[in-house]
Amino acid sequence: MQVTMFATIEVGSYNVSLEIFELSRRNGVHSIDRVTHRLELGKTAYATGRVTAQLIDELCTVMKNFTEIMESYQVSDYRAFGTSAVREATNSMIMLETIYQRTGIRIDVLSNSEQRFLGYKGIASKGDTFQKIIEKGTAILDVSGGSIQISLFDKDNLITTQNVKLGSLRVRERLSGIERETTHYEMLVEELIRNEITGFKKLHLKDRDISNVILIGNNFTDSLLYNKKGEYSEVLTKEDYMEWYRTVIQRSPIELAMEMGIALEYASLLIPTVIINKRLIQEMNVQNIWIPGIRLSDGVAYDYAERAKLIKTEHNFDNDIVMAARNIGKRYAVSKSHTQMMSKLAKIVFKAMKKAHGLTERELLMLEVAVQIHDCGKYISLSNVGECSFNIIMSTEIIGLSHREREIIALAVRYNTRPFDSYAAMSRISDLQGADYILVAKLTAILRLVNALDRSHMQKIETMKAHVKENELILNIETKKDFTLERGLLTDKLNFFEEVFSVRPVLKVKRII
Repeated sequence: MQVTMFATIEVGSYNVSLEIFELSRRNGVHSIDRVTHRLELGKTAYATGRVTAQLIDELCTVMKNFTEIMESYQVSDYRAFGTSAVREATNSMIMLETIYQRTGIRIDVLSNSEQRFLGYKGIASKGDTFQKIIEKGTAILDVSGGSIQISLFDKDNLITTQNVKLGSLRVRERLSGIERETTHYEMLVEELIRNEITGFKKLHLKDRDISNVILIGNNFTDSLLYNKKGEYSEVLTKEDYMEWYRTVIQRSPIELAMEMGIALEYASLLIPTVIINKRLIQEMNVQNIWIPGIRLSDGVAYDYAERAKLIKTEHNFDNDIVMAARNIGKRYAVSKSHTQMMSKLAKIVFKAMKKAHGLTERELLMLEVAVQIHDCGKYISLSNVGECSFNIIMSTEIIGLSHREREIIALAVRYNTRPFDSYAAMSRISDLQGADYILVAKLTAILRLVNALDRSHMQKIETMKAHVKENELILNIETKKDFTLERGLLTDKLNFFEEVFSVRPVLKVKRII
């Protein structure tokens, strides 16, 4: 049996951890060792916006030790990643370069959407339980040190995901100066988060039935929850959770650390975490609470094993990204029938042009997301659609996409309705590199073409087949309606497509009865 040794290194808000995994087709993803070093990067990053030189130096020492441990396990590959504390530090680039030069470890900074997506891939590693639970209305509550992520599922589909920058460490630090002024600390926490939770409820919970809640995050991995019989349980009723909640808030962090056998630091963060979750559980009025006991590293290892084809999953994670985009489009009144037609045509063109464009399935996913939200700017302005769409996309989190991918999609949507800029001009509004500029051009060319093929929004095309012959993309279209408008307004779209791919689309339209 072939076994792959894989490691994850997480640079979090209040600790740095190394986890060693065995990956195999027979046994899936199996954790065999975990080493944690307490390092409160978030405490200084959230308060001052920077990580101190002393903490960077300590982090380098920890990374060197982790390298030695990985060598002892004969790790063949690893992924090192930073979360919100690294993401929000203004000197993160300097810190990451220092670590690389001194240790050889390159740390990826996860966007919030990537981090949460990997977190719920970790839940999926639990197998059939995840798939069964999300068939009904389900919320995933992920309280990290820096923020709260709330994701809603219904009938196996991701409905929405929202981020609130009020995590356990951030709440603890913000209230540290006034904590001693009250005997009801939980009331302070609830008042602090009240406005954000009320806003989320008004926007996303009205007329929605949430039956289950899944609690994830380090505090719900390292602590134990018990049911009424005093037995450890992954699944609790609302009453079980509330009973456990009362035992937590009545104790000091020192008492919790001693009784639960956890570090004092975790105990101090557990209190704001359970208060935040309690309030959300009450607002959603759920009955069942699942605590799968997973960490972000589980999701990273699962993602690696999935990409390496060491495991198979029944859940379609790419579909979750598309559904998230579709729901954003719905929020901004994008035409459903128009995007459905564009999606169908885009896949046909993409497949026919595979040898000419050299793009991957990931880029097809990005094109699909662009299709779903390409007209969202019309909600704000009918005369400046491209710019408004760009700003909406750049201000909206799309779970599973990196910041770079979201920016590429936003730019493709922007140039769908405005002249395509030079690389120098585009560089003034983005941080993308030369290869990304070419990708934006390719996605824009396809997006413009398929959008124009349904210019009237009347879905005139019954069927379309496409193939490349020499330097032409032959589009064989059958329609029952007059196609004069679409054909007449295609010229500039065909010219740009040819400029990008050196292949010119040629329409062959057949009127059918």
